[in-house]
Amino acid sequence: MLNQKLAVAVAEAVKALYQQDVKPEDVQIQRTRKEFEGDLTVVVFPFTKAAKKPPQEIGEEIGNYLKENIQEIENFNVIKGFLNICFELDYWMEFLRQCLLEKNYGLAEKIQKDNPVVVEFSSPNTNKPLHLGHVRNILLGWSVAEIIKASGRAVKKVNLVNDRGIHICKTMLAWEKWGKGVTPAKAEKKGDKFVGDYYVQFEKQNKLEVKQKMLEGYSEEEAANRSGLMKEAREILKKWEQGDEETRALWEKMNAWVYKGFDKTYKRMGIAFDKIYYESDTYLLGKELVEEGLSKELLKRREDGSIWADLSDEGLDEKLLIRADGTSVYMTQDLGTAQLRYDDFKPGKLLYVVGNEQNYHFDVLKIVLKKLGKDYADDIYHISYGMVELPHGKMKSREGTVVDADDLMDEMHDSAKAITSELGKIDEFTEEEAEALFEKIGMGALKYFILKVDPKKNMLFNPDESIQFDGHTGPFIQYTYARIQSLQRKAREKGFKKPYLTKKSSITEMLPRERQIMKNLQDFSEVIRLAAEAYSPAQLANYIYELVKEYNGFYQDTPVLREEDEEKLLFRLGLSEMTGKVIKSGMDLLGIAVPERM
Repeated sequence: MLNQKLAVAVAEAVKALYQQDVKPEDVQIQRTRKEFEGDLTVVVFPFTKAAKKPPQEIGEEIGNYLKENIQEIENFNVIKGFLNICFELDYWMEFLRQCLLEKNYGLAEKIQKDNPVVVEFSSPNTNKPLHLGHVRNILLGWSVAEIIKASGRAVKKVNLVNDRGIHICKTMLAWEKWGKGVTPAKAEKKGDKFVGDYYVQFEKQNKLEVKQKMLEGYSEEEAANRSGLMKEAREILKKWEQGDEETRALWEKMNAWVYKGFDKTYKRMGIAFDKIYYESDTYLLGKELVEEGLSKELLKRREDGSIWADLSDEGLDEKLLIRADGTSVYMTQDLGTAQLRYDDFKPGKLLYVVGNEQNYHFDVLKIVLKKLGKDYADDIYHISYGMVELPHGKMKSREGTVVDADDLMDEMHDSAKAITSELGKIDEFTEEEAEALFEKIGMGALKYFILKVDPKKNMLFNPDESIQFDGHTGPFIQYTYARIQSLQRKAREKGFKKPYLTKKSSITEMLPRERQIMKNLQDFSEVIRLAAEAYSPAQLANYIYELVKEYNGFYQDTPVLREEDEEKLLFRLGLSEMTGKVIKSGMDLLGIAVPERM
């Protein structure tokens, strides 16, 4: 890649001119700002100490050295310590020609198979359907995994289903009390939604019971502890952990309903996993690790029988690992899950895509694993993301006010149908083709709007804004791709055949916008690398938008098929084709389909 070649040459220049050893990876190279002439910029300020000269003079000297030693350099200029380099037209023509020949331009040619990166995402509870919060988690996890793979690392996508615990017992109890034997099939309801309704019903009934006890004179805490429903739910949890057959049978039946529902949602989102773990399995290994730590006096048992990790040496408090009644907590199963994944994959990195409200939890997980002597603790990384809200406010699972993922996808599909039909973009589509297009646009709008935001930031998801065909949206990008494909079809109809560019292809000038698109295309692999390092699909999403915005400006202002100079026409067809290829590859990494026509 030219950036690497330039970095090596700059390091050689500094050695030759100033007798200073510089590693190529330490050379700062960036895209030249639009207001200056140039393609790439070398930051020369770091060399002032070695050169003992003003930055302007250093830039001139390094620029002359580079021009003498890199034939692709046409000229350079220096502005306040920034060396701006311009490359020859022939370089850009050859770059485009080579890119068009590459099947997977920008993606790593080889995948490092050993020590894969394990990415955990989704991690639903089996007491409720997937909701908008899960959607951000799932889309982030999937895209992070795909981007890491595109950068050259092997990846394993995993899911941890939280299928046990007090919240599950609440739904079991509610169904036993109020379900009257009804099943999802009889209720004609998706299994996860069916079960989720009973979780909401439990919470409502329990809230009424607590309120009644508070009227009897108890404090809120006392009332909550005296709740008969909660006592029954805790009793079910104890029976479950003791292996009670009747309790386990009900648990398996209700979880099976939920899994069927989850699978439908995942399929519609285009999501699949390499392995699914279940908390009902992993917590057992977690308990074994805790007992092992206790036997080595790494952990402490209190008089009530509960087991704790003392983290005071790390500046934290004590952490509960096993309750007094012998039941486990979330930390217990996460210890077991981490060990299972290490045993299964020997990963180089363990990534957890989990909301930022769990930052402390993952700090503790790493510390406890280190305390237990697990070296892989240092390989754990929490991809912490902000909350997602809607214009009308926060969501609450217990009150049934969450935005169901299926309902949201239906709404996006319907919005795509309405706006696409209104704009007359389906006039020549069959009904089946139109429905497929609505789904692509609706899902593209949803996914892009969420992924374009830096994962660390809280975000407001606005369905109406996300579905627009202009602005910073998925449909705008999809429409641009379809426009490029339409251009390619018209070119074929006029008799122009690929490859548009040959070794003899040449043009005498390149318009500023054409050159800018070229620079954007050249950045693709670097953007993938940086997005993979930062675990941030937003970097890739925003790169695609900038490329599309630049191309649209070019398309509107510059004739392509109406160009009389055939060399220019073929160049612009090649530039358009390459832009389309990068849009498709980039959107694929975001999990977004792009339609061939709209």
